[in-house]
Amino acid sequence: MIRCLVVGLGNMGRSHALAYHRDPAFEIVGLVNRSAPDLPEALRGYRVSADFTEALTRLKPDLVSIASYSDSHAGYAIAAMEAGAHVFVEKPLATTVTDAERVAAKAAATGRKVVVGYILRHHPSWQRLIAEARALGGPYVFRLNLNQQSTGPTWETHKALMRTTSPIVDCGVHYVDVMCQITDAAAVEVRGMGLRLSPEIAEGMYNYGHFQVLFADGSLGWYEAGWGPMMSDTAFFVKDVVSPNGAVSIRMPESARSDDIDTHTRTSTLRLHRVGRTDEDLSMAGEPDHQALCDAEAAFVARAITQDLDLGRHLRDAVSSLAICLAAHESVRSGRPIQL
Repeated sequence: MIRCLVVGLGNMGRSHALAYHRDPAFEIVGLVNRSAPDLPEALRGYRVSADFTEALTRLKPDLVSIASYSDSHAGYAIAAMEAGAHVFVEKPLATTVTDAERVAAKAAATGRKVVVGYILRHHPSWQRLIAEARALGGPYVFRLNLNQQSTGPTWETHKALMRTTSPIVDCGVHYVDVMCQITDAAAVEVRGMGLRLSPEIAEGMYNYGHFQVLFADGSLGWYEAGWGPMMSDTAFFVKDVVSPNGAVSIRMPESARSDDIDTHTRTSTLRLHRVGRTDEDLSMAGEPDHQALCDAEAAFVARAITQDLDLGRHLRDAVSSLAICLAAHESVRSGRPIQL
């Protein structure tokens, strides 16, 4: 049984903790959160500590699951590996490429497993979208966005996230990872723009941004993300991959809500468009919800540890997608394209 310490008990941390609680491969030995968390009934029997270092030293877990704020990810991951633990870390892996590379280097040096929380890699509908896009053949145009008309507690969460991470980095790493899996080509240039649309956000941050990324095979991608009560709920979830031979797209129902966490992983229908042929709609009925995807991610972590899976490519991809999104952030701040 894998003894697990869960760090960070926000939306994602609670979902991961529930996955470990349900999976017989794991035993939760402790929870860590800086403030008193509001936990579901299933998790209320576990002790919650406020001090990560103290809990790590006292409990000596086999696995540390990190879902705290992004600026703590690299430091916590490295400390966990130095203590002998494997690591699951929510995306983004770090807030700088240097720190992400430090995590990768520590994993190589210690032989510890590091799984990064790219939840879409465990989603059968996204796996199908990637396979269909690759079958069409490149070069590709990627049109992807995730805007969230957030209010109340969700807006408070977004404002807290923006103290360290912009919207185009926080969620962008998921979708850049999808682009990279489809093209399998290196990114060569990133161009970004952003705008601060609320006085509630620090002057150095923006709550709306988009960027374009150019790949070595000629493919190009666009990603857009905005958070806040001012954002439009129209066309907030564009997931479209175009090739010379057609396109594959996610089509969402009109009832979908932009700030619903399940909406971010739901696909509903894939439309396959091939030049000169009738369009085909592929129903994704029965696909897993957000919690089921976290359960699948936990099962993958267990396999990675017990079956000694080679995660070298997984970690390199995580560093690469982060580097692209951070380059986009740098482009927003500097007003110039960034060469990779």
